[in-house]
Amino acid sequence: MRPENQSSVSEFLLLGLPILPEHQGVFFALFLGMYLTTVLGNLLIILLIRLDPHLHTPMYFFLSHLAFTDVSFSSVTVPKMLMNMLIQHLSIPYEGCISQVYFFIFFADLDSFLITSMAYDRYVAICHPLQYTTIMSQHICVMLVAGSWVIACACALLHTLLLARLMRPENQSSVSEFLLLGLPILPEHQGVFFALFLGMYLTTVLGNLLIILLIRLDPHLHTPMYFFLSHLAFTDVSFSSVTVPKMLMNMLIQHLSIPYEGCISQVYFFIFFADLDSFLITSMAYDRYVAICHPLQYTTIMSQHICVMLVAGSWVIACACALLHTLLLARLSFCAEHTIPHFFCDLDALLKLSCSDTSLNQLVVFTVGLTAIMLPFLCILVSYGRIGVNILRGPSASNICKALSTCGSHLSVVTLYYGAIIGLYFLPSPNNSNDNNIIASLMYTVVTPMLNPFIYSLRNKDMKGALRKLLNKKTYCSN
Repeated sequence: MRPENQSSVSEFLLLGLPILPEHQGVFFALFLGMYLTTVLGNLLIILLIRLDPHLHTPMYFFLSHLAFTDVSFSSVTVPKMLMNMLIQHLSIPYEGCISQVYFFIFFADLDSFLITSMAYDRYVAICHPLQYTTIMSQHICVMLVAGSWVIACACALLHTLLLARLMRPENQSSVSEFLLLGLPILPEHQGVFFALFLGMYLTTVLGNLLIILLIRLDPHLHTPMYFFLSHLAFTDVSFSSVTVPKMLMNMLIQHLSIPYEGCISQVYFFIFFADLDSFLITSMAYDRYVAICHPLQYTTIMSQHICVMLVAGSWVIACACALLHTLLLARLSFCAEHTIPHFFCDLDALLKLSCSDTSLNQLVVFTVGLTAIMLPFLCILVSYGRIGVNILRGPSASNICKALSTCGSHLSVVTLYYGAIIGLYFLPSPNNSNDNNIIASLMYTVVTPMLNPFIYSLRNKDMKGALRKLLNKKTYCSN
């Protein structure tokens, strides 16, 4: 939100440490050694915890995440400081400075929450040793870590958005809220559509939470494929929750306004979970490729370490993509017009409303879109191309049935997700383009997340077996 008619910095100068020039070399060597010790020491901790089964306990689970956080926390500031000391390049771009603030706050808060989780773990171990395994179950540990990531992300995003707003123009009008026009439906039909979308949203939440529960409770589902599926289910719930509750509230009470900060935050989390969905679906495609084309090496290739790295990498890249779009969006000015013809804060609609130059934003939308959407889609096509070639080498009814049972559910999800995106962003719609965009957006924000649980439960014998066991257990307990 930078002013157009007054000076505004594009970079900052970091003065660095208050040390004499003749001492720069000594301090450079000292801090370089400390940084390398931090990185190598914490990576060694992560490696030992991953490799030694005796360390697969809640305490060391938290410790592995703390070690990763410590490496990331140091890497936010120390490399730039060392580079400044070495080549006296003191400047840092505006975007780099804001990004550094975001990740500094994010990893600082994450560190704090993880240390708190470890303190709770020690409390349970000492004060309630007999109930330790029950209280500190795998599900609780994962929820504590996931909650730490989410809260730290929200805190860092709030600080970053408020900081970016300080660059907004003081001598021209700028909106403090936007109006969401919602769905193009008649007022007399609002009640019917409200009930319909409320039912779809509740089905999405309950269905995906049921998938997560089944995967956590059934040991037979503790495999790479279902590990990715549990993360996909969580992402689908979060993805729908970014837009649908606000849309339902607008339909119910006709409160169409959304604050500036709420709109920018919605853009961030919408892009974040959309990209995360794309990367997780790609990881699942790779898992299916290995299962069919390299079955003998499956357990070696798709080890727990590789699965965790694929999921962690998906989270990090999705976070980076969403943060880049959000920071560039926060620098734009919005003047008189503040009506968004959509049911959520769509990035493309916001760029059209801006009275600033959006050429850089458009370039980033194109390049990052290729990286986060089309590149994973091409990887999926390559994976299934290799699977098809492998089946054709020895075509038989058993091979085809095995491939369909292994990949059928995933292929259905890929078709739904990428079909809606391609229809929205890559196929022209000359008539009623805005209405078509809204319908396509509803497909991948409401319909697809709702259908995923049905696809994986109805077409998957393992999920149906786990559901049967859960229902039988509930029936037995009630009797």
